[in-house]
Amino acid sequence: MSLNVEQFAAANKATVDSLLAVANTALASAERVAALNLSTARSALEDAASNARSVMEAKTPQAALEAQKAMAQPALEKAAAYSRSIYEISSQTQQELAKMAESQFSEFQKSVANMVELAAKSAPAGSEGAVAAVQSAIAAANSAFGNMNGIAKQFADAAQKNMAAAFKQGK
Repeated sequence: MSLNVEQFAAANKATVDSLLAVANTALASAERVAALNLSTARSALEDAASNARSVMEAKTPQAALEAQKAMAQPALEKAAAYSRSIYEISSQTQQELAKMAESQFSEFQKSVANMVELAAKSAPAGSEGAVAAVQSAIAAANSAFGNMNGIAKQFADAAQKNMAAAFKQGK
């Protein structure tokens, strides 16, 4: 059992393509976070200037206190909206990366299955037990991955529901 040049080149190309997809997903996520941060900073600066004007225009100390109190709720709402946006970006990125990882693992499974089949065909007589053991180990690894993947999805779904409930409650 040996890999030929075409198989090696295809494997390398697939690896590079996978790494580029992960890098592009990470960069797109970072770009969204940067845009959100810039927008939030711009809005915070505008709000601070507006709030300072409101406080300075107050005729009495009591009016200045009322102006400051009036600013607190919108600031809390904006902070909650920012947190929701960061959570959404993180969640979407995690889902995209999980899909990529699942796809890559599926391709890896197929590749390993093909190599085991090739090895089984070219294995010397009497090695059926060893081939069966390798196939059993691969089946166990696939099953474990499926179980872990299912648990991770359940955990992510529960976390997402909890975050949605917390945000709903905060309104």
